[in-house]
Amino acid sequence: MEANTRSTGRLPAAFLTPGSSSFLDFLGSHAPEVLPGGRPLPVVQGAVELPHGTTIVAATFPGGVVLAGDRRATMGNVIAQRDIEKVFPADEYSAVGIAGTAGLAIEMVKLFQLELEHYEKIEGATLSLEGKANRLSTMIRGNLGMAMQGLAVVPVFAGYDTDRGRGRIFSYDVTGGRSEEHGYSATGSGSVFARGSLKKLYRRDLSEGQTVTAVVQALYDAADDDSATGGPDLARRIFPIITVITEDGFRRLTEAEASEVVRAVHERRQEEPDGPRAGVL
Repeated sequence: MEANTRSTGRLPAAFLTPGSSSFLDFLGSHAPEVLPGGRPLPVVQGAVELPHGTTIVAATFPGGVVLAGDRRATMGNVIAQRDIEKVFPADEYSAVGIAGTAGLAIEMVKLFQLELEHYEKIEGATLSLEGKANRLSTMIRGNLGMAMQGLAVVPVFAGYDTDRGRGRIFSYDVTGGRSEEHGYSATGSGSVFARGSLKKLYRRDLSEGQTVTAVVQALYDAADDDSATGGPDLARRIFPIITVITEDGFRRLTEAEASEVVRAVHERRQEEPDGPRAGVL
């Protein structure tokens, strides 16, 4: 499948043959070895430490959805990176937050972006949000062999459904099993604490700004109890990646916007270290 380097400049026949609108199917037929799940792993002795992404949180609000992630990647008991990015746009109306083996997860996101772009070019239309969620499920299932060897990728997919006029969230397991989450979701090592925080803070009638604050509170709680989740680093100006998806499309909060929310939460935590309290009744 290598490109023809001779003077004719012609592409191989595979690139010119009509076929599936799936970029993954194209690669699987003509160059399966370039897919993450198609690469054989070397035999190794003992555990292999690789950078892992941790906590991703998502929550819907009337008119859209918020998807955010902390910035820490860990490798065993070591902080591998303090400012990794774990939330990426998939297309104009959707985004993916990654948890698991960082290198494979980022590569999977790039393939997913190509998959959606390829479909749009071939079909002349965009996939529905449900269709995008299904395509991502297929990609995760293709990585099952790697996952069984400890190289798992478990993302959260969120987007604005233009057909239904609302934000939606999808979570996955390592086999590609897909579930739609209603209201909020979290994945990664700090997800238990983040989900518990949102369980007490989340309401369906929260505004966009309130939802962003609730998500930051959840990440703060996750960092408070999970060593693999990085809290906001005010000294280094490292703040969570916070994205909002509405009928206007994908938008990532600027550093100034994220800083304003994080600093407000941090200042309040000086008075109440455990965060806001939910009413008993």
